[in-house]
Amino acid sequence: MTIFEELKRRGLIAQMSHEEEIAELLSDTSKPVKFYIGFDATADSLHIGGLLQLITMRRLQLSGHHPIALLGTATTLIGDPTGKDSLRQMLTHEAISHNADCFAEQMSRILNLKSDDYPDLSGRVSGGIPAEIVKNGDWFADIKYLEFLRDVGRHFSVNKMLTAECFKTRLEKGLSFLEFNYMLLQSYDFLHLYRTKGITMQFGGNDQWSNILSGADLVRRIAVAENITESSAYAMTFSLLLTKDGKKMGKTEKGAIWLSADKCSPYDFFQYFRNIDDGDVINTLKMMTFVPIEEIENMEKTLSGKELNSAKELLAFELTKMVHGEDEAIKTRESAKSVFVSGGDDDNMPTVTVIESEIGILDLLVQSGLCKSKREARTTVEQGAASINREKNTDVNAVITIDDFVIVQKGKKNFVKVII
Repeated sequence: MTIFEELKRRGLIAQMSHEEEIAELLSDTSKPVKFYIGFDATADSLHIGGLLQLITMRRLQLSGHHPIALLGTATTLIGDPTGKDSLRQMLTHEAISHNADCFAEQMSRILNLKSDDYPDLSGRVSGGIPAEIVKNGDWFADIKYLEFLRDVGRHFSVNKMLTAECFKTRLEKGLSFLEFNYMLLQSYDFLHLYRTKGITMQFGGNDQWSNILSGADLVRRIAVAENITESSAYAMTFSLLLTKDGKKMGKTEKGAIWLSADKCSPYDFFQYFRNIDDGDVINTLKMMTFVPIEEIENMEKTLSGKELNSAKELLAFELTKMVHGEDEAIKTRESAKSVFVSGGDDDNMPTVTVIESEIGILDLLVQSGLCKSKREARTTVEQGAASINREKNTDVNAVITIDDFVIVQKGKKNFVKVII
């Protein structure tokens, strides 16, 4: 089975510009393909959508191809309008640089890297052609605006751009000229990397199809303008990680599922995947793990109902191991089992500190992070979904005494240890 066939079999491929050519190029691993995926540094951590891209890069790396991770230190200054109904928060150069450094550290846990900018992150994992990290701020810093408009802007049709999916949501409420430039900048990234590093393919999430395709089109248009007879530029997008209801996976009541342990504890990360819907576990195993596809397909045929719990635990363990390391994954798995079986007090359980030894149950649910408001907490208690130390509490006026710690529970699967 070729890597292209495996990507298809795992349900990862969404759209392609030239399917037969891409399939042929990726299948011939004797001639490594140089490809890149871009990551705008909009936060100080990647989330599981970015993780899916890194895992797919790793698959291609292990198959013999050459990945390049582009950190959007310039494009982040503009802000991608894709899927947004308002202008993104404007970040400073310093914040973007910090975020890019955080991304690089997380990438080094998944990819075999070789980076002059990050020598201490190189070689953390082995296998395949080492991936490079580049930053588009390095080349956009020297770009002159008028020359950019003449050399690049003339190849873009405004009418065509306005039909692009990435602009649709913003057009309804007002698209700024700043955001309108984003497609040109991302497209130029492809052209620059084509010229300087011989990159011929850009990949990314399917919500980026318009931007990625415009980059490949720009490379080909420039090649025609410069009379380059042998030019190749290809675009391919990967399926988004969606629930069976068609919603983006990775959102919880507490927020996004981040790769940073500071923003999402290994326990919460593990529990998210351990508790996903039965209808999502097989697809997520296919897309996000290196479990052999034949093994997953066998699970798909033979497991149902409560039997799917073994597949969920496998999924949660494999991803936690990938992001936080095997030792952390083992500790978290045992902690989750301990809490579920006995309401235990394992040290790896998410912990929240409060200053009062006696606290009302509604305040306790809010301060523990299990509920966003007292109104939600009241509903939770009244519906019998709140427990303290494994004992259900339906009294909204109850006062909880904390001698050392208490285990606060919402529903069947959400636990927090609260200490003074």
